[in-house]
Amino acid sequence: MLQVLANRTYRHLFLAQIIALVGTGLATVALGLLAYDLAGPNAGAVLGTALAIKMIAYVGVAPIAGAFADRFPRRAMLVTLDLVRAIVAMLLPFVTEIWQVYILIFVLQSASAAFTPTFQATIPDVLPDEKEYTRALSLSRLAYDMESLISPMLAAALLTVISFHNIFAGTVVGFLLSAAMVVSVTLPSPKASEKRGIYDRITRGIRIYLATPRLRGLLALTMAVSAAGSMVIVNTVVLVQSQFDLSQRFTAMALAAFGGGSMLAALVLPGVLDRVADRKAMLVGTGILVGGLFAGLLVRNYTALLPLWLALGFGYALAQTPSGRLLRRSAHPEDRPALFAAQFALSHTCWLITYPLAGWLGAKAGMTAAFAAQGIIAGLAITLALQLWPNHDPDAIEHLHKDLEPQHPHLAGATPADGGYRHSHIFIIDSHHPEWQHAS
Repeated sequence: MLQVLANRTYRHLFLAQIIALVGTGLATVALGLLAYDLAGPNAGAVLGTALAIKMIAYVGVAPIAGAFADRFPRRAMLVTLDLVRAIVAMLLPFVTEIWQVYILIFVLQSASAAFTPTFQATIPDVLPDEKEYTRALSLSRLAYDMESLISPMLAAALLTVISFHNIFAGTVVGFLLSAAMVVSVTLPSPKASEKRGIYDRITRGIRIYLATPRLRGLLALTMAVSAAGSMVIVNTVVLVQSQFDLSQRFTAMALAAFGGGSMLAALVLPGVLDRVADRKAMLVGTGILVGGLFAGLLVRNYTALLPLWLALGFGYALAQTPSGRLLRRSAHPEDRPALFAAQFALSHTCWLITYPLAGWLGAKAGMTAAFAAQGIIAGLAITLALQLWPNHDPDAIEHLHKDLEPQHPHLAGATPADGGYRHSHIFIIDSHHPEWQHAS
């Protein structure tokens, strides 16, 4: 897996990702302490509002940012967004009012909503070989999981020697180092081949996404992933410390089990995807999530919870990690930022539904109802994915053009047929192919 780091450009981008992730993790811990410092017992409400603002920024800003990503050099755009995030992190320790936190969080998360899809869309251009790109996706999954384990421990260590206000300095340094890593390499910046209006640019990613069967299936699977993930993220602390009457240390161990399962899947995925189609691997992963959620109905103690969380973590990564390969297959290079932004916004819409549902049901109706509801959502999602994403999903599809002039460059090599021209090539939704043609 590590062979892909031999590519200098990707190596620097991967380091930028790791550094920015750790900085963001430190900021998350410090933000919780800042909320308590400002609001005391009402800190939970402040954090809840901040997380809602984060989701609104992700869902609303990502498509707009993706629409204009091809207007600017990728490197300049990514560096600018890192610097914006660094400036916000620098200002956070100085806030004295809760409303100031909300404004800064919106700016910070808006910058992240623009940065992340653009960054993700750049990797396929840096690593055009599918096997290398698959290994990069697994490394990225490992980086996310390692951050969730390392950042809280690093923050705890730092808090023994400095105040939480100074932890924000670590976030600032992280974003500045990330910007430095991006500056150190040259990035491809594919340009659109034709001029497009503002509406077309903003909605392009969503339209390509929803017109592509494999991506409609991906959206359904994303709902299943969010149903399982939100159950773990929202209710682990309730299960461990309320129902099982254990300490915070056991909560951390349970979350580590989930992260460990995810890391295990990331390690085996490159080899699996060399032999197994993305669809099959992702459906198996989602099936594990569905089975795990219903198995949660039988969990009565901590000993049973740990292997369940390990299995859910494995299914979570198996179902989610290959999504980048689907997005890469489904758009021209110049459209990838818009498509990755669409996935970013739509996936966070799923989380916006399942997060509060998991928390509300767990609090009002109990964990059995929460497990059952999320299991039903995940089960319906995988059933829908099976319908939306056909098993036969080739890249090249033979299709007919009736709306192009015979001398159009796109018809080079096509043969006259049925009142138009027929040819076969890798099929992607674009201006010449606004609707999907199913393989015969």
